[in-house]
Amino acid sequence: MIGPGTGVRVYLACGVTDMRKGIAGLSAIVQDVLRQKPASGAVFAFRGRRGDRIKLLYWDGQGFCLYYKVLERGRFPWPSATAGSARLTSAQLAMLWEGIDWRRPDWGAPPARVG
Repeated sequence: MIGPGTGVRVYLACGVTDMRKGIAGLSAIVQDVLRQKPASGAVFAFRGRRGDRIKLLYWDGQGFCLYYKVLERGRFPWPSATAGSARLTSAQLAMLWEGIDWRRPDWGAPPARVG
């Protein structure tokens, strides 16, 4: 994914968001509901009612970027809270974008030593 690098602050808007909203509507949610500054450089994630759609809002220093993804199968993992926000790391954001459950990642076995 082209976008913010590692170390960026990530906020998930808990609950359901109307996926018809664009940059202006999502920025208003960031400001009024999440109590954050939309142009702070943080990534703000929103999920639709069915759970198969996600939007990421990000200020890159020149303007807003809006990323939108629709899963062919499955749903994006999301916190059960109906209001507020949740913080994620940039690694958890990468897992979320790929549809991996960032709350319970399967780390598997550690790498084998050779030698």
